[in-house]
Amino acid sequence: MNKVVLMGRLTKDPETRQAGETSVARYTLAVDRRGKKDEADFISCVAFGKGAEFAEKWLKKGMKVCVDGRIQTGSYTNKDGVKVYTTDVILDNQEFAESKKAEFQPVPEDEELPFT
Repeated sequence: MNKVVLMGRLTKDPETRQAGETSVARYTLAVDRRGKKDEADFISCVAFGKGAEFAEKWLKKGMKVCVDGRIQTGSYTNKDGVKVYTTDVILDNQEFAESKKAEFQPVPEDEELPFT
């Protein structure tokens, strides 16, 4: 079974492009190492289609997200003729792992409320 679940923070805004008619978004998650203070792994994540559109619209540098998907390895030859090996997480799901604090405004006591 090839299944991975990660929680971490985006190191920069997602980079989105079109591959034919399909949107593709790439970003890197900084995932803290359990029990290791100030150590993290930087994991390359790729989303396609609606997932890519979600990433482009809602995800920003520094946001904490939880993702799941599968690991995919590959390789290519760079412009210098050197073979480069890649490891990406191909995402099935992405979700926010923290919420922004709600800022409540006190109701002034001398104003009439629109409901009773």
